[in-house]
Amino acid sequence: MDDANLIDRLLMAESPNKNGKIEFSETIPRENSPVLNFLLYWVLPGVIFFFLWKNVMKSMRGRMGGNYMSFGENKEKIYAEDEIKTTFADVAGQDEAIDLDLIARATSGASGAELANIVNEAALRAVRNNCDSITTSDLEESIETVIAGAQRKGKVISDKEKRIIAYHEIGHALVAAMQTHSAPVHKITIIPRTSGALGYTMQIDESERNLYSKEDLQNRITTFTGGRAAEEVIFNTITTGASNDIEQATKIARAMVTRFGMSEEFGMVALETVNNPYLSGDTSLSCSPKTAAEIDDVVLKIVKKAYEKAKQIIRDNEAKMHELSEYLLEKETITGEEFMNILEGKSE
Repeated sequence: MDDANLIDRLLMAESPNKNGKIEFSETIPRENSPVLNFLLYWVLPGVIFFFLWKNVMKSMRGRMGGNYMSFGENKEKIYAEDEIKTTFADVAGQDEAIDLDLIARATSGASGAELANIVNEAALRAVRNNCDSITTSDLEESIETVIAGAQRKGKVISDKEKRIIAYHEIGHALVAAMQTHSAPVHKITIIPRTSGALGYTMQIDESERNLYSKEDLQNRITTFTGGRAAEEVIFNTITTGASNDIEQATKIARAMVTRFGMSEEFGMVALETVNNPYLSGDTSLSCSPKTAAEIDDVVLKIVKKAYEKAKQIIRDNEAKMHELSEYLLEKETITGEEFMNILEGKSE
């Protein structure tokens, strides 16, 4: 078809009909590739469906129970019974007295896949130690491995940095212990982990929590700021070690304002919406830019107030702070019982 014939055909196709409307009675023929049609109609939708399904499954598996923003998600639960019918020998081949309740509380909020990883990791640890059964320490260490990664005892840390890390972690534990509505301290360690953590403080609730009061969340924020508070009070400086603490404290404070109606400034108003809760779980503000700026001010006020409270707790207990930190530097890992004994003056 030459250019002249093409123009004539287009003019005829665009000529108005008797009603004065333009009708396209003829179109230019085009060739469609069978391969392109197959990709568009079959392969592309399949790829999109696969990635959506993968994200849904990943979200359904959930995360370990230390994520304070996971209110309402379906995860593993603890069911109380008068008598535990399943013995430790049934699941690990070891007939010994085990605090199964402690293990259950430590893994509350874990998904089925994470529970399987914990047991597998415990079994591998038992094999590496030439044991024919899984012990309590194997399970406890495997829980920490899944949460924070494996130990990196070979990581080189200077004495100065190790001292700062010890005071940082004791700061978390001390602030938590000096507040009500706080989970008991279970373990404190300054042994680095493969996740990048240079140390951590583990708290385990005495029972499963389904509801959190305003005081609970305020105390959690204060506990998160305890590490940075210890650095500033003791060393008169601050480090990058509090980056994750700051992130978690800010998330809780923002949720208190925008989702839980726990601020005097805004009250019971939903200012934030959770998008695709079964996929990414991202949130978006449903308010004006002016209100968004006011929300930032309220969040900043909550975190600052908690930080000042944490610093005051550290100042009021500075002698215990030094004693506990020196003990942690010596042992590298201490239990919650050891921590409380020193704090309460029960140690020899």
